[in-house]
Amino acid sequence: MDNEMMSRSARREQHDKTPQMQSGGQPPKKPRRRRKWWRWLIALILLLAIIAGVFFATILGNVHQSVNKMYRSADVTKARNVTDVLKAGKPFSMLVLGTDTGALKRDRTGLTDSMMLITVNPKTKTTTMMSIPRDIMVAIAGAESTFPQKLNAAFPIAGVGATLTTLQNYLNVPIDFYVLVNMGGLEKLIDQVGGVQVVSPLTFTYTPEADTTPETFKFFKGKSQFEYAKDGKNFKSYTTMDGNAALSFSRMRYDDPQGDYGRQLRQRLVLQALLKKSASVSTLLNDKFMASIATNVETDMTYSDMMNLAKKYMPATKNQVSDHMQGVGDMYAGVSYQMVPLAEKQRVTDKLRQSLALSAKKTGTQFGSAVPALGYGIAERNLGVIDETLDPQ
Repeated sequence: MDNEMMSRSARREQHDKTPQMQSGGQPPKKPRRRRKWWRWLIALILLLAIIAGVFFATILGNVHQSVNKMYRSADVTKARNVTDVLKAGKPFSMLVLGTDTGALKRDRTGLTDSMMLITVNPKTKTTTMMSIPRDIMVAIAGAESTFPQKLNAAFPIAGVGATLTTLQNYLNVPIDFYVLVNMGGLEKLIDQVGGVQVVSPLTFTYTPEADTTPETFKFFKGKSQFEYAKDGKNFKSYTTMDGNAALSFSRMRYDDPQGDYGRQLRQRLVLQALLKKSASVSTLLNDKFMASIATNVETDMTYSDMMNLAKKYMPATKNQVSDHMQGVGDMYAGVSYQMVPLAEKQRVTDKLRQSLALSAKKTGTQFGSAVPALGYGIAERNLGVIDETLDPQ
């Protein structure tokens, strides 16, 4: 068929099928199809975003459930609106109580033998940990008729709210939250974060349960390295404490020259190490870690409170100040107590209020609550140990 007689569409079809010559005598390359790789990339990103969203929704849901399990109101009226404090990003305080329940196979339960008042200041990025002597003589708020009592007995006698209120009155420092920790549970939490490293402030050997097992620990002053022998004889060296080692390190009391105050120091060291290991998003979103917390921790912090903490206060856990309130030993009716002089109480009150960015005020009441009339003589007798007299009740 002659080219002139071909239709326009037929000529176009024949042209497309016939290789055209480029300059240089080479046939032209076949035109590439425009690839849509960028569409596949966007689709992949969207898919990953959806998967990540579902994953974090699941994890956060688990965290929410864990927080709900460990929430329990203190059943007291707080000194201030703690939710507003967190929303505004202001410094807050938290009373940490450790019980012996489940710890080192002890059969004694309920007493809060470890007590710390912790303040967290996001502006100065500082966490202040103040150990409180468990043996302070007090009149328990709401159970004054039982005077005299040790502060650590407030929990089994009248509950965590009474402990919080008594100490708050004693120091004139607002306590925003409480956290009650099973010391046996602390062992599990340390295991969940892979152990902690702590430099020992003294050299000592400790056999936690000498009457039931020979397992023995040896700790050395100025070193994080320690030795352990399950049979009490064949020792091996370690640098990271698991939960069992950390709990043993923090529990020894009678061989410490500082007695209970030395134990408080070692407890603070362990807690500081645990804070450093657990204060990360990856740890807080670890389902096993949160499940372990839910089983062994009780608090009046809500899920919303904890989310605010994670957003605004995490950097403040990196700088830690450790301190303790120093009392004077006192024996009454065959029971050992601690009496804290007014000057020491005021020092502690000043330090804690300053860490909370609050104005200076006079420290609190002598015994945390009003002493009943029948107890006036007892109060006067024990105040004499620190050269003080009973204030008007």
